[in-house]
Amino acid sequence: MKMGKIPAEWPALQIELAKRVKVEPFAGIPALVAGVDIAFTADGNTAQAAAVVYSVAEKRIIEQHVIRRPVKYPYVPNFLSFREGPILQELIAELREPWEVIMFDGQGIAHPRDCGLAAHLGVLLDRPAIGVAKSRLCGEHEEPGLTAGSHSPLLLDGKQVGIALRTRNGVKPLFVSIGNRMDLESARRIVLACCKYRVPEPTRQADILTKRRKT
Repeated sequence: MKMGKIPAEWPALQIELAKRVKVEPFAGIPALVAGVDIAFTADGNTAQAAAVVYSVAEKRIIEQHVIRRPVKYPYVPNFLSFREGPILQELIAELREPWEVIMFDGQGIAHPRDCGLAAHLGVLLDRPAIGVAKSRLCGEHEEPGLTAGSHSPLLLDGKQVGIALRTRNGVKPLFVSIGNRMDLESARRIVLACCKYRVPEPTRQADILTKRRKT
C-alpha cells in the first residue's frame, strides 16, 4: 500500500481533538490497565490488532482479543491514528473487563499537532489514556539517569509534551505522554507499575499477540 495524499480535513481534525484533551491527575494505581497494539502484513493491506487487560496487582493478563481487518489508508507520518484508529476502536469495544486506563504503543500529545494516537483515541473514548512510545517522534530531551524511574522532560518549542522515562536499569528510555484524562506524573507512576521489562506489560503483551499467526 503506497502513501497517498491525505484528506484535507485530517490536520484540522487533529487540532480540534487536541483542544479536547483533558489534563488531570489519576488517583493512585488502577487495578486494570488495557493495552493495544497493531501490526500489518508485508503488503500493508491487512492489520492484525490486539487488546489485553492487565491486572496490576496480580501481574497477569486477564483478557485478550485479536482481530484482523483490511486497511483503508496507507502509512502517512503524523497521521497514524487515521489508519489504525478505527480498527483499534472496534477492538477496544470488545473488551469486557472494567479497565480504568488504556495504554497505546504510540504518542499522546507528543506530536506536531498535540494529537498522536493515544490523544486521538483517548478523546474519542473519553477515557484515561497514555501514550507509551519506544521512539521519539518530535521534541528534544536530555538523557535521563540510568536507574529505573529516572526521567527527563520532552520539550517541543519550549513546551513540555512528555517525558523520557527509564523503566528498567540501563535500558533505553520510553517516551511517555498524556493521551487524555491524565497528567504526566500519573502516567509515569502507572507505566512504572506495569513494567516487568522495558515496555509495560499491557502494550508488550498486545505486541506479542499481534505477531502470532500474522502472514
